[in-house]
Amino acid sequence: MSIDKNKDLVVDAVITWVDGNDEKWQKKINQYANRKIDWTNKKDTIRYNSIDEIDIAIKSILKNAPFIRTIYLVTDAQKPKSFEKLKETASSHQINLELVDHTVIFRDFEDCLPSFNSCSIITMLYRIPSLSEHFLIFNDDTFLMKPSTISDYFIDGVPVIRGKWSKYYEDQHLRTLYYKTLSLVGVKKDLSFPGYKKAQQKSAKLLGLKKYLRRDHTPVSLRKSTLENYFSEREILHNNVKFRFRNESQFIISSLSTHLEILNNTCKIKSNFQLSYFQSYKSLYLVKLKLFLYDVSKSKLFMCFQNLELAEGKTLDYILNWIDKRLK
Repeated sequence: MSIDKNKDLVVDAVITWVDGNDEKWQKKINQYANRKIDWTNKKDTIRYNSIDEIDIAIKSILKNAPFIRTIYLVTDAQKPKSFEKLKETASSHQINLELVDHTVIFRDFEDCLPSFNSCSIITMLYRIPSLSEHFLIFNDDTFLMKPSTISDYFIDGVPVIRGKWSKYYEDQHLRTLYYKTLSLVGVKKDLSFPGYKKAQQKSAKLLGLKKYLRRDHTPVSLRKSTLENYFSEREILHNNVKFRFRNESQFIISSLSTHLEILNNTCKIKSNFQLSYFQSYKSLYLVKLKLFLYDVSKSKLFMCFQNLELAEGKTLDYILNWIDKRLK
């Protein structure tokens, strides 16, 4: 008779968050940025704008992941204006909601603070005091909009990893040809920018893999001990978190964890991301169609609304009303 290793498994959730509207924080980042941010320019501030998506992210976990013990919200001396109310709501679901400051997870690495680098900050999440062995990382624009169970994230005590095997950029010959063609016609692309997929590839290369498991914008399942073992040498950790802003030498901690678990054969891989991803809001018709398809899907769990503040008027109202109905 098999033993259910998920029974009584303790699972926490972690979300990183920044209030880009905080003038004190705005001044802080401009003290260190090589190119100062013009906070009156919408294009300049697109990465930092929000319409309180953090409230939606937390509420979606409370409603649809009742097995979570504690939600840790990691911030830089900030607190959402609705935090106390959210904490009360979490308590009514028998879930803890706690703030964790950067100074806590960067203890003994204070030379790396302040940090405005998501790669650096997320690398340190496993150092949250009292964090459970099994934990999930959510982005503040990723919502869990349907009921889920522990087995959606961990099976027999090992992480469920959503991803698809892909070649490194340099092995994607059509991609290489595409950028060479652009260059010949005078269109220049900055290929050195440390993008999301490139940072995923970095971790796979570090571990000697010939391909990488490409992930999407879904919650990530991790085990704290996997990261503690890898970062047993301080220098390895310091080298990945010393950059205040994104650097092409960095890897993403969730991808590192993914590839470590794969090498150790201690994970379950799912090729279905179970995700609806929103990046454009120009067409209300297409937004309605994607939400409808999410509703009728039997497998989709997650939604990512990237830069939701770009949605305007009827489109934004429709999305927020759709979300509100499902979180009541």
